[in-house]
Amino acid sequence: MNRIALIGIMVENTDSIPRLNDLLHGCAEYIKGRMGVPHAGGRIQVISVVLEAPADKINALSGALGRLEGVTAKTIYAKE
Repeated sequence: MNRIALIGIMVENTDSIPRLNDLLHGCAEYIKGRMGVPHAGGRIQVISVVLEAPADKINALSGALGRLEGVTAKTIYAKE
């Protein structure tokens, strides 16, 4: 069963962005929307990703993102 989730991502190490993009590309079939917002001064990138996918796929992606150096990822799920 697919779940709807939002992964909030904070990137403080821009060297991790290529790998982050690779991980997101690997889940492209589940991604419904993505928005990136650069922080003033360019030190932090904020990305929000909306997915509709099985919970195990969402958890695996969030965990992989959070293991990248200088990247924090948190996931929230719709209650349905």
